[in-house]
Amino acid sequence: MIKLVLRRLAQMLLIMLTVSLLLFAIFDTDQFRKKVAVSELGGFGVATLSDSDYQAWLEKKGLNAPFLQRYVEWVGNVASGNLGHSMEKNVAVSTLLKDRLTKTGILAFFVFLIMIPTALTLGVIAGMNEGGRLDRVISILAVFTTSVPQIATAVLLTVAFSLGLGWVPSKSAMTDGWSFKELMLPLVTLLFYDIGYVVRMTRASMSEVMSSHYIRTAILKGLPYWRVIVRHAMRNALIVPFTLIFLQLNWLLSQVVVVEVFFQYNGFGRMLYDAAMYGDIAVLQAATLVAVAVAVLSQLLSDIGYVILNPRVRFA
Repeated sequence: MIKLVLRRLAQMLLIMLTVSLLLFAIFDTDQFRKKVAVSELGGFGVATLSDSDYQAWLEKKGLNAPFLQRYVEWVGNVASGNLGHSMEKNVAVSTLLKDRLTKTGILAFFVFLIMIPTALTLGVIAGMNEGGRLDRVISILAVFTTSVPQIATAVLLTVAFSLGLGWVPSKSAMTDGWSFKELMLPLVTLLFYDIGYVVRMTRASMSEVMSSHYIRTAILKGLPYWRVIVRHAMRNALIVPFTLIFLQLNWLLSQVVVVEVFFQYNGFGRMLYDAAMYGDIAVLQAATLVAVAVAVLSQLLSDIGYVILNPRVRFA
Protein backbone atom coordinates (compact mmCIF):
# COMPACT_ATOMS: atom_id res chain seq x y z
CA MET A 1 0.00 0.00 0.00
CA ILE A 2 2.78 2.43 0.92
CA LYS A 3 4.55 1.65 -2.35
CA LEU A 4 1.33 2.28 -4.27
CA VAL A 5 0.77 5.64 -2.57
CA LEU A 6 4.39 6.72 -3.12
CA ARG A 7 4.24 5.64 -6.78
CA ARG A 8 0.99 7.51 -7.32
CA LEU A 9 2.34 10.62 -5.56
CA ALA A 10 5.40 10.56 -7.81
CA GLN A 11 3.15 10.24 -10.87
CA MET A 12 0.98 13.08 -9.53
CA LEU A 13 4.04 15.33 -9.15
CA LEU A 14 5.25 14.47 -12.66
CA ILE A 15 1.82 15.18 -14.16
CA MET A 16 1.60 18.52 -12.36
CA LEU A 17 5.06 19.56 -13.55
CA THR A 18 4.23 18.55 -17.13
CA VAL A 19 0.93 20.45 -17.07
CA SER A 20 2.57 23.51 -15.52
CA LEU A 21 5.24 23.53 -18.25
CA LEU A 22 2.60 23.25 -20.98
CA LEU A 23 0.49 25.98 -19.36
CA PHE A 24 3.44 28.34 -19.09
CA ALA A 25 4.52 27.66 -22.68
CA ILE A 26 0.98 28.20 -24.08
CA PHE A 27 0.67 31.64 -22.46
CA ASP A 28 4.28 32.65 -23.18
CA THR A 29 3.61 34.30 -26.53
CA ASP A 30 3.79 37.87 -27.81
CA GLN A 31 -0.01 37.95 -28.00
CA PHE A 32 -0.45 37.27 -24.30
CA ARG A 33 2.46 39.56 -23.34
CA LYS A 34 0.68 42.34 -25.21
CA LYS A 35 -2.50 41.51 -23.29
CA VAL A 36 -0.63 41.88 -19.99
CA ALA A 37 0.70 45.23 -21.20
CA VAL A 38 -2.79 46.42 -22.16
CA SER A 39 -4.18 45.42 -18.74
CA GLU A 40 -1.47 47.46 -17.01
CA LEU A 41 -0.94 50.43 -19.36
CA GLY A 42 -4.29 50.53 -21.13
CA GLY A 43 -4.98 50.02 -24.82
CA PHE A 44 -4.16 53.64 -25.75
CA GLY A 45 -0.94 53.57 -23.71
CA VAL A 46 0.32 50.44 -25.46
CA ALA A 47 -0.67 51.81 -28.89
CA THR A 48 1.41 54.96 -28.35
CA LEU A 49 4.49 53.07 -27.12
CA SER A 50 7.43 52.93 -29.49
CA ASP A 51 9.09 49.59 -30.07
CA SER A 52 12.05 50.54 -27.88
CA ASP A 53 9.72 51.70 -25.08
CA TYR A 54 7.76 48.43 -25.32
CA GLN A 55 10.99 46.42 -25.12
CA ALA A 56 12.03 48.50 -22.12
CA TRP A 57 8.70 47.73 -20.43
CA LEU A 58 9.22 43.99 -21.11
CA GLU A 59 12.72 44.28 -19.62
CA LYS A 60 11.34 46.03 -16.53
CA LYS A 61 8.71 43.32 -16.01
CA GLY A 62 11.20 40.52 -16.67
CA LEU A 63 9.06 39.24 -19.57
CA ASN A 64 11.96 39.02 -22.02
CA ALA A 65 14.16 36.91 -19.72
CA PRO A 66 15.03 33.35 -20.89
CA PHE A 67 12.06 30.96 -20.92
CA LEU A 68 13.51 28.49 -18.40
CA GLN A 69 14.41 31.24 -15.95
CA ARG A 70 10.87 32.66 -16.02
CA TYR A 71 9.31 29.18 -15.77
CA VAL A 72 11.35 28.27 -12.67
CA GLU A 73 10.47 31.61 -11.10
CA TRP A 74 6.77 31.11 -11.87
CA VAL A 75 6.75 27.56 -10.45
CA GLY A 76 8.48 28.87 -7.31
CA ASN A 77 5.83 31.57 -6.90
CA VAL A 78 3.01 29.06 -7.38
CA ALA A 79 4.58 26.68 -4.85
CA SER A 80 4.77 29.52 -2.31
CA GLY A 81 1.10 30.45 -2.86
CA ASN A 82 1.70 33.46 -5.08
CA LEU A 83 -0.60 32.72 -8.03
CA GLY A 84 -0.43 36.17 -9.54
CA HIS A 85 -2.98 38.98 -9.95
CA SER A 86 -6.32 38.82 -11.74
CA MET A 87 -6.44 41.40 -14.55
CA GLU A 88 -10.25 41.24 -14.71
CA LYS A 89 -11.16 41.26 -11.01
CA ASN A 90 -8.15 43.31 -9.83
CA VAL A 91 -7.55 41.00 -6.88
CA ALA A 92 -4.97 38.38 -5.92
CA VAL A 93 -5.71 35.10 -7.71
CA SER A 94 -5.23 33.13 -4.50
CA THR A 95 -7.98 35.18 -2.80
CA LEU A 96 -10.33 34.83 -5.77
CA LEU A 97 -9.62 31.10 -6.10
CA LYS A 98 -10.24 30.48 -2.39
CA ASP A 99 -13.61 32.26 -2.49
CA ARG A 100 -14.82 30.51 -5.66
CA LEU A 101 -13.59 27.05 -4.60
CA THR A 102 -15.40 27.45 -1.29
CA LYS A 103 -18.69 28.15 -3.09
CA THR A 104 -18.23 25.24 -5.48
CA GLY A 105 -17.22 23.09 -2.50
CA ILE A 106 -20.54 23.90 -0.78
CA LEU A 107 -22.40 22.87 -3.93
CA ALA A 108 -20.34 19.67 -4.25
CA PHE A 109 -20.91 18.83 -0.56
CA PHE A 110 -24.68 18.81 -0.98
CA VAL A 111 -24.38 16.87 -4.25
CA PHE A 112 -22.42 14.07 -2.60
CA LEU A 113 -24.52 14.21 0.59
CA ILE A 114 -27.67 13.42 -1.40
CA MET A 115 -26.21 11.43 -4.28
CA ILE A 116 -24.29 8.73 -2.39
CA PRO A 117 -27.08 7.26 -0.21
CA THR A 118 -29.77 7.75 -2.88
CA ALA A 119 -27.83 6.27 -5.80
CA LEU A 120 -26.36 3.35 -3.86
CA THR A 121 -29.74 2.41 -2.35
CA LEU A 122 -31.56 2.51 -5.69
CA GLY A 123 -28.74 0.66 -7.46
CA VAL A 124 -28.64 -2.11 -4.85
CA ILE A 125 -32.45 -2.50 -4.93
CA ALA A 126 -32.43 -2.69 -8.74
CA GLY A 127 -29.57 -5.22 -8.75
CA MET A 128 -31.33 -7.40 -6.17
CA ASN A 129 -34.45 -7.46 -8.33
CA GLU A 130 -32.80 -7.90 -11.75
CA GLY A 131 -35.43 -8.25 -14.46
CA GLY A 132 -38.27 -7.40 -12.07
CA ARG A 133 -40.69 -4.49 -12.25
CA LEU A 134 -38.79 -2.44 -9.68
CA ASP A 135 -35.53 -2.97 -11.57
CA ARG A 136 -37.14 -1.84 -14.84
CA VAL A 137 -38.61 1.32 -13.30
CA ILE A 138 -35.31 2.31 -11.65
CA SER A 139 -33.25 1.44 -14.74
CA ILE A 140 -35.51 3.42 -17.08
CA LEU A 141 -35.34 6.47 -14.80
CA ALA A 142 -31.55 6.14 -14.54
CA VAL A 143 -31.14 5.87 -18.31
CA PHE A 144 -33.47 8.84 -18.82
CA THR A 145 -31.61 11.11 -16.38
CA THR A 146 -28.21 10.26 -17.85
CA SER A 147 -29.48 10.76 -21.41
CA VAL A 148 -30.57 14.38 -20.93
CA PRO A 149 -27.75 16.96 -21.31
CA GLN A 150 -27.28 19.12 -18.25
CA ILE A 151 -28.00 22.32 -20.14
CA ALA A 152 -31.38 20.85 -21.17
CA THR A 153 -32.05 19.77 -17.57
CA ALA A 154 -31.23 23.28 -16.37
CA VAL A 155 -33.63 24.83 -18.89
CA LEU A 156 -36.47 22.40 -18.04
CA LEU A 157 -36.07 22.87 -14.28
CA THR A 158 -35.99 26.66 -14.65
CA VAL A 159 -39.12 26.71 -16.78
CA ALA A 160 -41.00 24.30 -14.48
CA PHE A 161 -40.01 25.34 -10.97
CA SER A 162 -38.98 28.98 -11.35
CA LEU A 163 -40.91 30.54 -14.23
CA GLY A 164 -43.89 28.20 -13.94
CA LEU A 165 -44.48 27.39 -10.27
CA GLY A 166 -42.33 30.19 -8.84
CA TRP A 167 -40.97 27.98 -6.06
CA VAL A 168 -37.31 28.94 -6.48
CA PRO A 169 -35.43 31.84 -8.13
CA SER A 170 -34.13 31.27 -11.64
CA LYS A 171 -30.67 32.63 -10.83
CA SER A 172 -28.21 31.74 -8.08
CA ALA A 173 -26.04 34.86 -7.94
CA MET A 174 -26.80 35.22 -4.18
CA THR A 175 -26.28 38.98 -4.21
CA ASP A 176 -28.17 39.29 -0.88
CA GLY A 177 -26.11 36.62 0.87
CA TRP A 178 -26.02 32.84 0.87
CA SER A 179 -29.39 31.21 0.23
CA PHE A 180 -30.17 27.50 0.05
CA LYS A 181 -33.24 28.35 -2.01
CA GLU A 182 -31.03 29.83 -4.75
CA LEU A 183 -28.81 26.74 -4.59
CA MET A 184 -31.70 24.38 -5.36
CA LEU A 185 -31.74 24.52 -9.18
CA PRO A 186 -27.97 24.04 -9.72
CA LEU A 187 -28.02 21.29 -7.08
CA VAL A 188 -30.90 19.37 -8.66
CA THR A 189 -29.40 19.80 -12.14
CA LEU A 190 -26.14 18.15 -11.04
CA LEU A 191 -27.96 15.44 -9.05
CA PHE A 192 -30.21 14.59 -11.99
CA TYR A 193 -27.32 13.19 -14.02
CA ASP A 194 -24.98 12.00 -11.25
CA ILE A 195 -27.56 9.90 -9.40
CA GLY A 196 -28.62 8.16 -12.62
CA TYR A 197 -25.02 7.36 -13.56
CA VAL A 198 -24.06 5.90 -10.17
CA VAL A 199 -27.36 3.96 -10.00
CA ARG A 200 -26.55 2.26 -13.32
CA MET A 201 -23.03 1.32 -12.22
CA THR A 202 -24.24 0.06 -8.81
CA ARG A 203 -27.08 -1.91 -10.36
CA ALA A 204 -24.72 -3.61 -12.84
CA SER A 205 -22.23 -4.50 -10.12
CA MET A 206 -24.93 -5.77 -7.73
CA SER A 207 -26.66 -7.94 -10.34
CA GLU A 208 -23.31 -9.50 -11.29
CA VAL A 209 -22.56 -10.36 -7.65
CA MET A 210 -26.10 -11.71 -7.06
CA SER A 211 -25.63 -14.20 -9.93
CA SER A 212 -22.29 -15.48 -8.63
CA HIS A 213 -21.91 -19.02 -7.24
CA TYR A 214 -20.99 -18.07 -3.69
CA ILE A 215 -24.17 -16.04 -3.26
CA ARG A 216 -26.31 -18.92 -4.58
CA THR A 217 -24.47 -21.31 -2.26
CA ALA A 218 -25.05 -19.04 0.73
CA ILE A 219 -28.78 -18.84 -0.05
CA LEU A 220 -29.06 -22.62 -0.61
CA LYS A 221 -27.32 -23.25 2.72
CA GLY A 222 -30.26 -21.50 4.36
CA LEU A 223 -28.56 -18.30 5.51
CA PRO A 224 -31.04 -15.45 6.10
CA TYR A 225 -31.54 -13.56 2.81
CA TRP A 226 -30.78 -10.11 4.22
CA ARG A 227 -27.65 -11.45 5.90
CA VAL A 228 -26.46 -12.75 2.51
CA ILE A 229 -27.20 -9.39 0.91
CA VAL A 230 -25.62 -7.17 3.56
CA ARG A 231 -22.61 -9.26 4.61
CA HIS A 232 -21.70 -10.99 1.35
CA ALA A 233 -23.25 -9.36 -1.72
CA MET A 234 -23.09 -5.63 -0.92
CA ARG A 235 -19.51 -5.80 0.31
CA ASN A 236 -18.30 -6.90 -3.12
CA ALA A 237 -20.91 -5.11 -5.19
CA LEU A 238 -20.04 -1.67 -3.78
CA ILE A 239 -16.34 -1.82 -4.68
CA VAL A 240 -16.87 -0.40 -8.18
CA PRO A 241 -19.39 2.31 -7.17
CA PHE A 242 -17.16 3.34 -4.25
CA THR A 243 -14.17 3.97 -6.51
CA LEU A 244 -16.45 5.59 -9.07
CA ILE A 245 -17.74 8.11 -6.53
CA PHE A 246 -14.20 9.41 -5.97
CA LEU A 247 -13.84 9.95 -9.70
CA GLN A 248 -17.04 12.01 -9.58
CA LEU A 249 -14.96 14.72 -7.88
CA ASN A 250 -13.13 15.28 -11.16
CA TRP A 251 -16.26 15.07 -13.30
CA LEU A 252 -18.13 17.42 -11.01
CA LEU A 253 -15.47 20.09 -11.48
CA SER A 254 -16.09 19.92 -15.24
CA GLN A 255 -19.88 19.80 -14.94
CA VAL A 256 -20.08 22.92 -12.78
CA VAL A 257 -18.83 25.13 -15.62
CA VAL A 258 -22.10 24.70 -17.54
CA VAL A 259 -24.34 24.73 -14.45
CA GLU A 260 -22.70 27.70 -12.70
CA VAL A 261 -22.64 29.83 -15.85
CA PHE A 262 -26.29 29.06 -16.63
CA PHE A 263 -27.50 29.85 -13.09
CA GLN A 264 -24.94 32.67 -12.53
CA TYR A 265 -23.58 30.90 -9.46
CA ASN A 266 -20.26 32.51 -8.54
CA GLY A 267 -18.22 29.35 -8.14
CA PHE A 268 -15.11 27.83 -9.69
CA GLY A 269 -16.79 26.99 -12.99
CA ARG A 270 -18.04 30.51 -13.61
CA MET A 271 -14.67 31.95 -12.62
CA LEU A 272 -12.99 29.71 -15.19
CA TYR A 273 -15.50 30.73 -17.88
CA ASP A 274 -15.13 34.46 -17.15
CA ALA A 275 -11.34 34.16 -17.17
CA ALA A 276 -11.41 32.39 -20.54
CA MET A 277 -13.70 35.05 -22.02
CA TYR A 278 -11.60 37.95 -20.69
CA GLY A 279 -8.23 36.31 -21.28
CA ASP A 280 -7.26 36.51 -17.60
CA ILE A 281 -4.00 34.55 -17.87
CA ALA A 282 -3.10 34.19 -14.19
CA VAL A 283 -6.59 32.95 -13.29
CA LEU A 284 -6.65 30.49 -16.19
CA GLN A 285 -3.27 29.08 -15.20
CA ALA A 286 -4.23 28.73 -11.52
CA ALA A 287 -7.66 27.25 -12.26
CA THR A 288 -6.18 24.71 -14.69
CA LEU A 289 -3.58 23.63 -12.15
CA VAL A 290 -6.28 23.21 -9.49
CA ALA A 291 -8.47 21.18 -11.86
CA VAL A 292 -5.57 18.88 -12.74
CA ALA A 293 -4.63 18.53 -9.06
CA VAL A 294 -8.21 17.53 -8.19
CA ALA A 295 -8.23 15.03 -11.07
CA VAL A 296 -5.03 13.26 -10.06
CA LEU A 297 -5.95 13.41 -6.35
CA SER A 298 -9.35 11.81 -6.99
CA GLN A 299 -7.60 9.09 -9.01
CA LEU A 300 -5.21 8.47 -6.12
CA LEU A 301 -8.08 8.22 -3.60
CA SER A 302 -9.95 5.90 -5.98
CA ASP A 303 -6.93 3.59 -6.31
CA ILE A 304 -6.37 3.48 -2.54
CA GLY A 305 -10.04 2.75 -1.91
CA TYR A 306 -10.04 -0.02 -4.51
CA VAL A 307 -7.00 -1.69 -2.94
CA ILE A 308 -8.49 -1.49 0.55
CA LEU A 309 -11.87 -2.90 -0.49
CA ASN A 310 -10.66 -5.58 -2.93
CA PRO A 311 -8.70 -8.38 -1.16
CA ARG A 312 -7.64 -9.90 -4.51
CA VAL A 313 -5.69 -6.74 -5.28
CA ARG A 314 -4.59 -6.13 -1.69
CA PHE A 315 -2.92 -9.55 -1.30
CA ALA A 316 -1.66 -9.86 -4.87
